[in-house]
Amino acid sequence: MTMVKGIEQIVSKVFQECYGEIPSSTSIQIQETKKEFEGDFTIVVFPLVRIAKSKPEQVAETLGNLLVEKVPEIEKFNVVKGFLNISLTSSFWLNWLANLESIETRLPKTESRGELMVEYSSPNTNKPLHLGHIRNNLLGYSVSEILKSAGYKVYKTQIVNDRGIHICKSMIAWEKFGNRETPESSGLKGDKLVGKYYVAFDKEYKKQVRESIDSWLGDKDAMPEPQIMKEAQAMLKKWESGDEKVISLWEKMNGWVYKGFDETYARLGVDFDKLYYESNTYLFGKDIVNENIENGIFYRKEDGSVWCDLTEDGLDNKLVIRADGTTVYMTQDIGTALLRLKDYPKISRLIYTVGNEQDYHFKVLFKILEKLGYSWASDCYHLSYGMVDLPTGKMKSREGTVVDADDLMEEMSQKAEEITTDLGKLEELEYADKVELYNSIGMAALKYFMLKVDPKKKMLFNPEESIDFNGNTGPFIQYTHARIQAILRRAKERTLVPFVKTELHEKEKTVLRLIKKLPEVIEESAVNYSPAVLCNYLYDVVKAYNSFYQSMPIFDDEHPAQESFRVELTKQSGATIAFCLNLLGINAPERM
Repeated sequence: MTMVKGIEQIVSKVFQECYGEIPSSTSIQIQETKKEFEGDFTIVVFPLVRIAKSKPEQVAETLGNLLVEKVPEIEKFNVVKGFLNISLTSSFWLNWLANLESIETRLPKTESRGELMVEYSSPNTNKPLHLGHIRNNLLGYSVSEILKSAGYKVYKTQIVNDRGIHICKSMIAWEKFGNRETPESSGLKGDKLVGKYYVAFDKEYKKQVRESIDSWLGDKDAMPEPQIMKEAQAMLKKWESGDEKVISLWEKMNGWVYKGFDETYARLGVDFDKLYYESNTYLFGKDIVNENIENGIFYRKEDGSVWCDLTEDGLDNKLVIRADGTTVYMTQDIGTALLRLKDYPKISRLIYTVGNEQDYHFKVLFKILEKLGYSWASDCYHLSYGMVDLPTGKMKSREGTVVDADDLMEEMSQKAEEITTDLGKLEELEYADKVELYNSIGMAALKYFMLKVDPKKKMLFNPEESIDFNGNTGPFIQYTHARIQAILRRAKERTLVPFVKTELHEKEKTVLRLIKKLPEVIEESAVNYSPAVLCNYLYDVVKAYNSFYQSMPIFDDEHPAQESFRVELTKQSGATIAFCLNLLGINAPERM
């Protein structure tokens, strides 16, 4: 039970004794006391006034007196208009710290709340992962870990977009311009090599468009499709008909890409429990559509295309099969969703981590699944997030102006090396340890900067700002954890006695209050699918601990019991920081 829930129950009982009526759960509003007022928690009295039939100040005064009288853990209170601020005794906090169990034991057991599936990454096999994929992967992975901590069994998955016209574009360009180039012969990662030919296709396509415009004398709207696009479309039809030559090329080039993706995922620190491939799911989705034409869920137009009419649901008519018989993303997503539920029948919710440009797509997908009779569709969730821009502007993959994920991670590691070298922080470490730490700091900077922004918000990623050792950054939080570990190593060299303390300084109390709040924060992060909530909390813990550390000596030969208390407070602060960093996919270093 969380602290707030416990206080809610106490307030409900005391209120009933005083006024003869049990207030509804929504009437009891409890929040942390604002910094400018004295107290640990604040009870908002206004919703209780109707039952009590008295003025807010009087109700607050009456409740405060009864709480102090009947609850030993509450030592005093103060009233500010309709707000009752209560202060817990020092002994309460000290007893709580003395009996504190591991973080894991204070959280729900995994699987206690059911099973979920989180989809993230879901790249196209025609190009390497880029900056946008980084935000996607970090969000999906962190949300998965947070949901696990909140008591869910979570399956992490991705759908690999390994078919379609975009794949054929890279394949056609490689056939035309590649001269049998391979990752081995070029020295390029496989995903980068295939992406190179996606860009080559776009350049040739634009060239042919310009040539057509210059030579075409008829109506511009009737201008024929450039030859290279016709060839890509013909290749897609051959692929869907099972042409052996096309399939062989497709398998070869996708194989290059998968190997490249694996290397990127490993460095990014994300993983998956199950992979789905569009090449395996699109036919299943197509079959589902065809099976449901007769019952009126889908309908066929004269040109042979198949649609779903969603106008009565406030949406539009949605194409699901083209006139030439090829499928669209919607068809594939229908098939993939149903396959996932077949593979994992206990799943209660599918969570899709996809950018907000696809908001409408998922409204349509969930509505079609509902029309097909799947009640669980209403519980599906689109974890929509804003795009990532750089100080230099937007990215365009077709033009080759994308910020490559591998390049960005390497740049972050190099920046970490430059900054730490200038500060002289790692001079005593061996070279191999330094290299490992540079990467750890660089990745912490990248991940924390990405995750501290609310997912729904568009963000500007500035590498220079992210890798600062001061302020709300990953390296600053890592440095605080490393400082704590240094203190704990020193503590092991001293003889500590059981701590006996009667009074708490406000800075000590603030740290304790934040540590105790962790389960509530994880729940809030899980409910909102937002690592940003956890990041804000983590930064608060770090600020509070540093304020305590800078104000009060931890080691004190004259007051050994106080020393023991502060060492224990330091230990639990470090454990909380490390646990939160782990949920964000960030390493908690022992030394910096």
